[in-house]
Amino acid sequence: MTITGAFVLFAVIWSMTMFVVLPLGLRTHGDEGTEDADTPAFTPLNANIKAKVKRTTLITLALWIPLCAVIMSGVIGIEDIDFYGRMDR
Repeated sequence: MTITGAFVLFAVIWSMTMFVVLPLGLRTHGDEGTEDADTPAFTPLNANIKAKVKRTTLITLALWIPLCAVIMSGVIGIEDIDFYGRMDR
């Protein structure tokens, strides 16, 4: 695995994890009953983005490090997931 491949893998895992973490613990104006004419009910009260970015990064590292180790060790390669037999062995 190249350094670019490792970076791309990290970015993909991070972005997928961020989409999972973003709605966790979210409180909206509609939930609290504090909406008014200027504020839609779906706007968040406190998005807590800094904490969610930290949580996302920690989860990503916990997933990325073992995945990189498995890929670099050669236990699982691209030939192992070639379901149609199109690659030469």
